[in-house]
Amino acid sequence: MPKDFLRRYLPSALSVRENRALRPISKWLHNPEIWHLHRRSVSGAAFIGLFCAFLPIPFQTLVAGALALGSRCNLPLSVALVWITNPITIPPMFYFSYRLGAWLLGIQVEVDSVEISWSWLGDNLSNIGYPLLCGSLVCGWVSGLTAMAVVRLLWRVHVVRRWKERRKQRQERVARLAATPDADPQEG
Repeated sequence: MPKDFLRRYLPSALSVRENRALRPISKWLHNPEIWHLHRRSVSGAAFIGLFCAFLPIPFQTLVAGALALGSRCNLPLSVALVWITNPITIPPMFYFSYRLGAWLLGIQVEVDSVEISWSWLGDNLSNIGYPLLCGSLVCGWVSGLTAMAVVRLLWRVHVVRRWKERRKQRQERVARLAATPDADPQEG
């Protein structure tokens, strides 16, 4: 994964530490490990962000941030990945999670119509709660592990490609020096 690409879109450690809203937790934001962009940190952040995105709870971002701080993964990336859940994506994601959970638990789907209101949620929480939670945990776990594996694979491909480019450049440099017999071998 190109670090420059990620650095372009993620906030810097200094800008986050100076944010007034984050002053109560600023002592935890000084750990340099949560700002590094390396394979373990980025792949762990991908897992945390996508796992927390599927949690059917409010304040998923806070959970992702706490998990990133605890596991020393990249904090901005784990928080940013939670934002794949938004008012447009939440209904299909949670409906799929509910259907998967109902199928895994062997429960008949009992919801006929959905209203977006607190009263409907309170009345139907006992019917949809366990299947939604079960399906959400499975979806979050699978999507998180998939993201972690993809990030690690892409990171490895990028590193191997860079190694091959450097090896090719070295070989070209040696060939150029060998072609010119009076060249100084220290040049280059």
